[in-house]
Amino acid sequence: MIPPSLVAALPKPPVGEVRASSATACLFRSLGDPSRLAIVHHLAVGGEHRVVDLTVHLGLAQSTVSAHLACLRDCGLATSRPQGRSSLWSLTTAPELLEVLGAAERLLAVTGDAVAACATYGEAANW
Repeated sequence: MIPPSLVAALPKPPVGEVRASSATACLFRSLGDPSRLAIVHHLAVGGEHRVVDLTVHLGLAQSTVSAHLACLRDCGLATSRPQGRSSLWSLTTAPELLEVLGAAERLLAVTGDAVAACATYGEAANW
């Protein structure tokens, strides 16, 4: 643990930097659910899908898929367009999302997937 006197002596980052870091953290939280990440991956690779198609492909409940899509929409990462009585969902920024996911995979390869064993954020963590 860092002594409080040392923490107080550390320079504070500029407000703009803190705000940018906060937005980045929000982005990672939006992608932080395994089911949501599977939906993103499926839309990135397969293009537009209806909710019912995603439930079949991913084995998730309709309410789960709908809630995750709403989250992705609210974060500006997904959009839908009406088609008949249903909606087709797609990613708003597929190339950029694929770039981020690819970078994450490369980072995991370099770290040996150590994050999966992390006591705080790993697979066994109780969040």
